[in-house]
Amino acid sequence: MIRLEGVAYAYEERPGLAPLDLSVEAGETLALLGSNGSGKSTLLRILAGLYFPTRGRYLLEGREVNRTTADKSFRRRVAILFQNPESMIFNPTVYDEIAFGLREFGMDRVRERTEAAAERFGIADLLRRNPLELSGGEKQKMMLAALLAVEPDLLLLDEPTAAMDPRTTGWFIDLLYELPQTVILATHDLSLAYETCGRTAVLDESHRLIYDGAMEGLLGDLELLVAANLIHRHRHPHKGFHHSHYHTHFAKENDHV
Repeated sequence: MIRLEGVAYAYEERPGLAPLDLSVEAGETLALLGSNGSGKSTLLRILAGLYFPTRGRYLLEGREVNRTTADKSFRRRVAILFQNPESMIFNPTVYDEIAFGLREFGMDRVRERTEAAAERFGIADLLRRNPLELSGGEKQKMMLAALLAVEPDLLLLDEPTAAMDPRTTGWFIDLLYELPQTVILATHDLSLAYETCGRTAVLDESHRLIYDGAMEGLLGDLELLVAANLIHRHRHPHKGFHHSHYHTHFAKENDHV
């Protein structure tokens, strides 16, 4: 579905993404891992057609994505959820926020689809509320409902659980298992990536792609995890003495290695 060929991006004052090649198949769920500033958000914005590569080519189902082809049809197919949902909110009610995309893309049964999306995401009782008055988790649910209501083919998620409490995070993980869309999930949370994705691509602090493969292979490579700043080492007391070892967000069995 997606093919990146030597794609790179540079901001005026700094590099954003080193040249990389990456392919993602239709229906795949890929974790995009890296520490803050590694280029995850930049890559998602390229995939969403918000930024365009300064080098290389981005192809979606064989068609190059550029300023000409990133049209309304493209934006109907590709949806992105930002880490801060407030940056996406501009409608007066939750109902209008969910219905906006349906109206924009000329879809039918707007009220029915809006109410069904709100029901699916457990926010039907919030439809008349001001979106800015919602909790962080409720805002993320609302924006996910708005994005998925138009049934995109590709869903891009930028640190989607950052504002979610544990219960909402559990709900979100269950949701990912049900989605038919191709999903790219950007996170620095190894536990979330392990729970939801079989394959991961890792960016390091030099904005380079340093791993593309199975989650199990990544978790078994201590040197690579350190290089990507996905685990850290610090001292702490234990049974009357201080010692240190590596810590990570991965918590399937334990939180240290």
